[in-house]
Amino acid sequence: MYRKTCLIRDFRTGQEVEDVFVLTQARQAASRNGPYWDLRLQDATGQIEGKIWSPLSSEYTDLRAEQVVRVRAQVRTFREQQQLVISDLTRIEESDVDWSDLLPSSDPPPQDLLQELQGLCRKELAHPGWKKLCREVLGDKPTRERLLAAPAAKVIHHAYRGGLLEHTLNVAQTCLAQCDLRPDLDRETLLVGAVVHDLGKAWELECGVAPEYTDSGRLLGHIILGLQVLEPIMSRTEELDSQLLLHLRHLILSHHGEFEYGSPKRPKTKEAFVLHFADNLDAKLNTVDAALEGKDEEESWSAYQRSLERKVYQASRTNDFQKGSDSSPRSAGRQCLLPLKE
Repeated sequence: MYRKTCLIRDFRTGQEVEDVFVLTQARQAASRNGPYWDLRLQDATGQIEGKIWSPLSSEYTDLRAEQVVRVRAQVRTFREQQQLVISDLTRIEESDVDWSDLLPSSDPPPQDLLQELQGLCRKELAHPGWKKLCREVLGDKPTRERLLAAPAAKVIHHAYRGGLLEHTLNVAQTCLAQCDLRPDLDRETLLVGAVVHDLGKAWELECGVAPEYTDSGRLLGHIILGLQVLEPIMSRTEELDSQLLLHLRHLILSHHGEFEYGSPKRPKTKEAFVLHFADNLDAKLNTVDAALEGKDEEESWSAYQRSLERKVYQASRTNDFQKGSDSSPRSAGRQCLLPLKE
């Protein structure tokens, strides 16, 4: 088993590197000095361009995206961007690597997120039927394996390993926060709806180096796929009244909010409205997080975000202007009442 010893995020110009990566791009090009390979290599912390210059490039004839490779290279800088100039490259069998070293993942790790989600269900659910349904969904081994690897989307938000679990947990916690403010909400039904609302995404997207839609994902979509997974479990959960199951189905079918956003139904209960807005809020905030993390450190504005139809701004924080902010009663915790990822 090959394990990484150095990470892309820690590379320094002039550093000699010998380590394992996965290719996300491999194309041949030509320069005045002859043909060369233009590569993009990835590990769990990021991506970096790689070059195999002529005449060494002629020794490699079948490089392509999603291959795992071990390279020996030097980190150089070209046009203010780091790149690897590769002196040796060897193909590695996929079974010989730990994919958690090579694919971007949630923080905390997916396994921790799943345990936290299961713990939340055990703590909050008292109804035997809801407890049984969540236990079966989250305890099923094939489903667990899919959930641990699944992103929440192909590109726009939580598009990394464990992203679906991170998004699901955030939405569940946001829904519970609303229940604390509005005791008239059906806390247990809403929580179960949050836990399973995007379940179908574990079958909609094929998890790999670059998430791609499955045939069933393209033809049916995650809302229908999620209901297909849940229907057998719901049918054998005798402890659940048909009216509760009807409401759960509505929560799943309406969580996208509007027809133009792929929602078969629009929200028609208070709980459905809460789930829709919690889902949308977490997706938007994760998109903003990614945009701000990708901007230059000296800049306040991100690049234009197509999905948001705007640039986003890194505002100054109150603590930046507060002397002795460590003593502030809020300094040790989050300042937002909603338990969202910062």
